[in-house]
Amino acid sequence: MATNGAASKAPPNPSPLRNSKFFQSNMRILVTGGAGFIGSHLVDKLMENEKNEVIVADNYFTGSKDNLKKWIGHPRFELIRHDVTEPLLVEVDRIYHLACPASPIFYKYNPVKTIKTNVIGTLNMLGLAKRVGARILLTSTSEVYGDPLVHPQNEEYWGNVNPIGVRSCYDEGKRVAETLMFDYHRQHGIEIRIARIFNTYGPRMNIDDGRVVSNFIAQALRGESLTVQAPGTQTRSFCYVSDMVDGLIRLMEGANTGPINIGNPGEFTMMELAETVKELIDPEVKLKVVENTPDDPRQRKPDITKAKELLGWEPKVSLREGLPLMEDDFRQRLGVPKK
Repeated sequence: MATNGAASKAPPNPSPLRNSKFFQSNMRILVTGGAGFIGSHLVDKLMENEKNEVIVADNYFTGSKDNLKKWIGHPRFELIRHDVTEPLLVEVDRIYHLACPASPIFYKYNPVKTIKTNVIGTLNMLGLAKRVGARILLTSTSEVYGDPLVHPQNEEYWGNVNPIGVRSCYDEGKRVAETLMFDYHRQHGIEIRIARIFNTYGPRMNIDDGRVVSNFIAQALRGESLTVQAPGTQTRSFCYVSDMVDGLIRLMEGANTGPINIGNPGEFTMMELAETVKELIDPEVKLKVVENTPDDPRQRKPDITKAKELLGWEPKVSLREGLPLMEDDFRQRLGVPKK
């Protein structure tokens, strides 16, 4: 072991076939959580490249096979029902580790499962990366910043997180996952990438997942009041899913470990978001202020200077362009035709 804390040897080569003169090698990519909202959009993008073979591992806790139906049966695609808290034995070159419930309704429903997914799941995926010499990307979260005392949040900020709150299984789980990534990188030379992703929205979000954009759109389509959590002045930044996927692929294929913030710096208060949804979908719906959940961050806005400089990435889709695309998807799934 090198004494300076750096790795003593490079990770192994995935397969001797890689160096064969006569072998046109495909890139074999594992996506954990690939049946989920962001995961399935990532799979779509990866499958567009005919040099990629994609393996999805998902336990369907929050994901759905329906999100991947167009790829099932495709020769370059494989779907495995698997829980990342158990080891997985596959030979791959890239691992996108997205598996984790990301909505408060789901992670508070089973907080122990959430922290196991973040800690044991990440350990298992790092063990796999070490065995086969794969590069691994972790989707961490803006929640690692907690209720931030710095605005906007840049990657150097260490965060302000409650370690014993109802959201800690997710926040602290992702913080430990980041620690594990860097420890494997320093100790074993694993190639790592960490994306800190901010609020993302778009088609295929779970309709009743408790996240604000899907809540508002579903409520407006059903003609219900939009429930704005008090005080309504808390802010979020919303990134359309195609922009998010583009950022993740650029990070994976680039030369930087991260962590790098990927999100849309356009900042909206919850009231502004509610008004925008109301105006787009149904000007008749009412707004109703309801009690807030504990440890809800007051401000959320990414500093994406690093993503711009290191990845050449910035979001292209504005909230006013993205919301109607999500509305169409929700209308179809809820069976609510346009008036």
